Amino acid sequence: MNDRDYDIIIIGGGPAGMTAGLYASRAELKTLLVEKMIMGGQMMTATLVENWPGYPGGINGPDLMARFQEHCVEFGLETMTGEVEKIEDLGALKRLTIEGKDYQCQALIIATGANPRKLGIEGEEGLVGRGVSYCATCDGAFFRNQTIAVIGGGDTAAEEALFLTRFANKVYLVHRRDELRTTKILQNRVFSNEKIEMVWDSVVSGLSSDNSGLTSIQVKNLKTGDERKLEAVGMFVAIGVNPVTTFLNGVVAQDDSGYIKAGENTHTSVSGIFAAGDCRTNILKQVSTAVGDGAVAATQAEKYIDELAHS
Repeated sequence: MNDRDYDIIIIGGGPAGMTAGLYASRAELKTLLVEKMIMGGQMMTATLVENWPGYPGGINGPDLMARFQEHCVEFGLETMTGEVEKIEDLGALKRLTIEGKDYQCQALIIATGANPRKLGIEGEEGLVGRGVSYCATCDGAFFRNQTIAVIGGGDTAAEEALFLTRFANKVYLVHRRDELRTTKILQNRVFSNEKIEMVWDSVVSGLSSDNSGLTSIQVKNLKTGDERKLEAVGMFVAIGVNPVTTFLNGVVAQDDSGYIKAGENTHTSVSGIFAAGDCRTNILKQVSTAVGDGAVAATQAEKYIDELAHS
C-alpha cells in the first residue's frame, strides 16, 4: 500500500465524518479524512449546543468539534484539506482525484453535509456580507442595536432569531405560514421575547440597499397580497439546506433534492460506498444523528473490507 492508498477514505469533516474517522482508525484501518473547508462543518457556526448528551448547560460548537478532532487524531486518523474533483468506481477499489492527485481506497464514506439554502431573489447575492447572511452566530454581532429580520419558520430560524436578540433592538421573524414548524419550547421562547415580532404568511419579495448595504426588506402577504416594508439593515436566511453532493456526478443514486439515497445502514447504490449525516436521506438532521450515521458507516465499511478480503 503506497502513501495514497487507504482502506477507507472519508469525504467531509463534520460530526458524521469525524465519527466515522474515529471508528475506522480505532479499528486499525488506514483512513484518510478529506475536508474541503474547515474541520467541524456547520457545527463551527453554532454558539451553543444544548442537546448534546453529557453537557448540561450546553457547549459551543467549535469547542465540541475540537474535542471530536482531538479524539480522532488520538487513534491515528489522517486528515487533509482539499477538494474532491472526481470519484471513480473500479469495483473492489474506488479512485478519488483530490487537488489533482489520485488516491485509492477499498471503501468510501461520503459525509459532506449540507449548505444553507438561499432565497434566490434579486439582489441577494450582491448583499451577502453587506446585510444578508446565512449564519447568525457568524454575523450577529455586526448588527448591535439595529433592526434585522430572520426568514424561516423551523428550529434554525427560531434559534437564530432568539440568538440575534442579544445584539439587535428588534428582530422580525418572517414565515410563509401562519404557525412555526419548530419545537414547543422554542415557540414559547420566541413568543415570549419582546424583541421578536412575527410576520406571518409572508415571503420576501424585494430588497433595497444603498452604498453601505441593505436598508429595507419588502415582504408580501401570501393570503392578502399586501406588501409591507421592513426597515431592517440585516437579513438572516434560515429556510433549510441543500446537500453538498453536486460533485458526485451520478456516481451514486440521489433523490430529486440531491440527497444520497441510503438507508439506516448507510449503504448507497454502489457497493463499497456509504453515506452518513446530512447529505443522505433521513428524517432528522442533528449532531446526534450524524454521529450515529458516522459510527454505522465506519462499521459497515469495516465489514465490507473484511468480506472483500475473504471473497
